[in-house]
Amino acid sequence: MDISSTAAIITGGASGLGEATARHFASLGASVTLLDRDADRGPTVAEAIGGTFVQTDVTDEASVANALDMATKAMGRITTAVNCAGIALGIKTVGREGPHPLGAFQKTIDINLVGSFNVSRLAAAAMAQNDPDADGARGVIINTASIAAFDGQKGQAAYAASKGGIVGMTLPMARDLASSGIRVMAIAPGIFMTPMLAGLPEDVQASLAADVPNPARLGDPKEYARLAAFIVEMGYLNGEVIRLDGALRMR
Repeated sequence: MDISSTAAIITGGASGLGEATARHFASLGASVTLLDRDADRGPTVAEAIGGTFVQTDVTDEASVANALDMATKAMGRITTAVNCAGIALGIKTVGREGPHPLGAFQKTIDINLVGSFNVSRLAAAAMAQNDPDADGARGVIINTASIAAFDGQKGQAAYAASKGGIVGMTLPMARDLASSGIRVMAIAPGIFMTPMLAGLPEDVQASLAADVPNPARLGDPKEYARLAAFIVEMGYLNGEVIRLDGALRMR
């Protein structure tokens, strides 16, 4: 699938990995619609790249359905969905204040896992209506996992579980959608310089970067974006999770 003819929806597109992906896709000629809850920054990013913004709650079926309708009207069709919306909470299973709050666990699963599936299933239904290309392809879905799915640290029970769910659904979803010509991939980033990490002191950032074998630095969101674009164009990639972590194995 040629990235220049791609019509992409990107969740979490107002910041971090999602914003970097939106900007990169647009720079390559793709049509882009940003889905995000941030109604302040979202329109600004969309205007800067010549895209569209729709305020969206990925956990709400009606909200996502409306966003996909708006995206289809703006771009004519949807051929790519990149799910970057997510949250990360650091809470131990049992800590000084007692057991892990159940609501916090459920919220993490709802946004990171259920939200990704919600967007994926509705986007897939829209993609299935596309005319196939010469390879029979109608679309591609890229979900964001994390190396925490494999190497979860203390305080990451909820986050690791949500990202483990992304990993676990990648292959069966790819198999489900194969007959429709829709590929499903996941990217598992390591430690990236997102807005959350950018707010940490420089010595903390340096400490995190020192754990990465090679290159010994934090990941750049632009690198995630470049990999996502490669996945769009590399039609034989399907049903796989790609770690993007500089060989980092958390402990």
